[in-house]
Amino acid sequence: MALGIIGGTSLVGTKLLEVAKKREVNTPYGTVYLLIATVQSDEIVYIPRHGKDSNIPPHRINYKANIRSFKELGVEEIIGVTSVGSLKRTIPPQSLVVPHDYISLCGIPTFYENEIVHVTPELDEVLRKRVIGAARSLGIAIVERGVYFQTVGPRLETRAEINLIKDYANVVGMNMASEATLATELGLRYANISTVDNYAHGIIAEEALDYKDIVEAASKSRENVEKVLLKVIEEMA
Repeated sequence: MALGIIGGTSLVGTKLLEVAKKREVNTPYGTVYLLIATVQSDEIVYIPRHGKDSNIPPHRINYKANIRSFKELGVEEIIGVTSVGSLKRTIPPQSLVVPHDYISLCGIPTFYENEIVHVTPELDEVLRKRVIGAARSLGIAIVERGVYFQTVGPRLETRAEINLIKDYANVVGMNMASEATLATELGLRYANISTVDNYAHGIIAEEALDYKDIVEAASKSRENVEKVLLKVIEEMA
């Protein structure tokens, strides 16, 4: 069984895919560019969240096509890797967080546009524990629980918005909740590794946010994320 991985800023240039076949998969929702690689004798299906050239902004990501393409290829488990801002001083930049729940109140995607279907979205606990166990076995510090708050990109959040949500969540980002919800609708198991690349706007008074700085910070977490993913893949064998 292939493992699906969706990566963004945190996995740009990852060594996991140094030898991979490029492929395009057609779905009812659009065409998806992805990479298929054999790692530790297991097949990995990787979707670069921001597209082949890393130029698709957060609000233009075709989440439905991405998740449906995994289904089309027989992938049953997905690990999403996302870049986030910390809402807590106790979760500093370069931390890794494995969220156990999420909040997403706006722009929620669904495959059930013309049907009355209600799902209870969730993150897969078994897959979460495998990710956490892999990090532990490697001696990599990881925050084992946390609530991910999804906002609508492409802009970052205002200080007032962060002040509103910081009491209800641990990290803030623009992607994970949409992916997890759609995966649930298709019966796919989804877990997430969030790389904390900055404090959210206003958590540290003097902190000024700049996208280039966020990308640079994300690259510093890549090695640990790769190690954890490799360990998860190794334990699948």
